[in-house]
Amino acid sequence: MKTESVVQNIPFVGRKRSLIDDARKERASGSSSPGPSRCDDNFVFEEKEGLVKLNIIFALSNEENAAFFKTGKVFETFEVKLLHIESRPARKLKNSSGCNDLEFFMKCEVHSSDKDIFINSLKRIADSVRTVQEEKVPWFPRKIRDLDKCQLLVTKYDPDIDQDHPGFSDPEYRKRRCFIAELAANYKEGEQLPRVEYTQEEVATSAGTVYQNLRSIYPDRACKQFLDGLEQLERECGYGEDSIPQLRDVSAFLKEKTGFQLRPVAGLLSARDFLASLAFRMFQCTQYIRHASAPMHSPEPDCCHELLGHIPMLADKEFAQFSQEIGLASLGASDEDIERLSTLYWFTVEFGLCKQDGTVKAYGAGLLSSYGELIYALSNKPEYKPFNPEETAVQPHQDQTFQPVYFVSESFEDAKLKMRHYSSSIQRPFQVRYDPFTCSLEVLDQPCKVQYALGQIREDLKILHSALEKLGCGLNTEPE
Repeated sequence: MKTESVVQNIPFVGRKRSLIDDARKERASGSSSPGPSRCDDNFVFEEKEGLVKLNIIFALSNEENAAFFKTGKVFETFEVKLLHIESRPARKLKNSSGCNDLEFFMKCEVHSSDKDIFINSLKRIADSVRTVQEEKVPWFPRKIRDLDKCQLLVTKYDPDIDQDHPGFSDPEYRKRRCFIAELAANYKEGEQLPRVEYTQEEVATSAGTVYQNLRSIYPDRACKQFLDGLEQLERECGYGEDSIPQLRDVSAFLKEKTGFQLRPVAGLLSARDFLASLAFRMFQCTQYIRHASAPMHSPEPDCCHELLGHIPMLADKEFAQFSQEIGLASLGASDEDIERLSTLYWFTVEFGLCKQDGTVKAYGAGLLSSYGELIYALSNKPEYKPFNPEETAVQPHQDQTFQPVYFVSESFEDAKLKMRHYSSSIQRPFQVRYDPFTCSLEVLDQPCKVQYALGQIREDLKILHSALEKLGCGLNTEPE
């Protein structure tokens, strides 16, 4: 089969909606945007059952140590419950020549009726007393079971309502899609992944047509990590020209290789929910197959796109970490940052290229699951740009035809380091750390949590140092 003849017979019908579009829609609605910080002498950020919670910042001159104990009496007099306290060097206070003045931040709870007099009493003792708004961030999952709440289908290319869908006029296909969507909707974390007994037509579409045609052009165009992962999946999970692998088997394979798992989803998730899932090394995966009348290109994510485009790459440890770090960066981020991260995801995980052995190869799932665009992307027609997150995050994307611009990474390690540097610039009042033992996220918003995390890292470093010594490669310095 000649490449040219296949490409000419593959119409590009357009992607109905991308992750970036959904992120943009969320931002426009303003539904989850965190409020800006502001100061107000009498700002209350929570009130319940006659009690109010306050964030208070006040400064004390180191020349008047007695003032610290007097503030303690104020808290005691008004029966104030301390929830959190921090101290730090203060900006130079009025009428103070000392350079060791301290500023205190306290999160506390006080009776509503006592709020004003309590604050005024502090002002008579301390300097620069003010209350500040607790910085609000959008909700995000903390435990892996919280992903049951991350199932917002902002939009989907629905064969029941979209007349342009290839399956719109096929009642049997529409009924089949509803059945498979119901399986995903009813799934809860911890349950066995649902099995789908695929029909002969579905197998012929996915394995017989899509897999067979794409497999023939992978060797010269796909990156080494993809080819290695695909060969393992062919050996261990039934990838081939006569069957469609089950999510349950593929998920078990991925978990053993990189810690990633699969979760069934009915369609395209909201950008925030999809990215949040990646933070837990969880990939939300569809189980339905594209309509048989349009086998070589689907404008929506389907099982062919996920199993062929995404899964082989997620079997690579370096790429799996790269994907997770995009997810971690999204947690608690503003809607604007979610849109930028979605754009980065689009031009890397979906349509990314990389250099290998002096040539450009594809690693993006959108390319590796689309015969026509994979050939186009590696031709001399599109423009190539080096991957730079700051530039990539604002690059306009194309939904109605092939991308005019693709970003090329020097390597996955290089892309990961650049993404990590970009993520550190995202503004949020905390950092997060994934705990693989409990499959949960630790929010590093207090010094004690950071100290505990550092202690764990030191123990790991001691183990590595000991391992090097046993191998005769001792280091010059002993870890603390």
